[in-house]
Amino acid sequence: MRLNPAPSHLGSLRQLPRAFFLRPSLRVAPDLLGRYLVRRVPGGRLVGRIVEVEAYRQQDPASHSYRGRTPRNEVMFRRGGYLYVYFTYGMHYCVNIVTGPEGHGEAVLIRAVEPIDGLELFRRNRHAEGYSLTNGPAKLCQAYGFERSFNGKDLIRSDVLIAAGNKVPRRLIARSGRIGIRMAAEKQWRFFIHGNPWVSKAG
Repeated sequence: MRLNPAPSHLGSLRQLPRAFFLRPSLRVAPDLLGRYLVRRVPGGRLVGRIVEVEAYRQQDPASHSYRGRTPRNEVMFRRGGYLYVYFTYGMHYCVNIVTGPEGHGEAVLIRAVEPIDGLELFRRNRHAEGYSLTNGPAKLCQAYGFERSFNGKDLIRSDVLIAAGNKVPRRLIARSGRIGIRMAAEKQWRFFIHGNPWVSKAG
């Protein structure tokens, strides 16, 4: 397995504006592919190219927002551009990007990234090597150090941001049913970069 070197344009990352996230989750989700998930840390940064996502809407029985606003899912109902981080199965964190206007309860789950910068820190955080570093939602949270304190972070005004990358050609964007859920798993709301080895599951 070979890690790609950091692209030269990463020297000056261009942060995506709030307007990018104020659209419906089904529009934001495929548009996140190829963008960079960035966390600034003392002395450096962690950068991963987003290669796999899943969209969730309030009308969706698989969504945490389906039954309305609660203390747990309150962040999902904010305007787009916040992190929604939750604990699942009593052992893992998952990170989502809130989308849409305030009050709509939508988000996009980041399922996998391709590590680009900060590789040694990714490895130390995960105690792992190879594709296992970030090819799944719980793995990437561990690699970035995302946990409960990141819930509600503003992507526009914090040490975590989404930066513009090269837009992925439509012909390389694949979609499928969502993974690891029982309700509405058949909805084709999972988007991923076809052929990218960091995707959690090819199909």
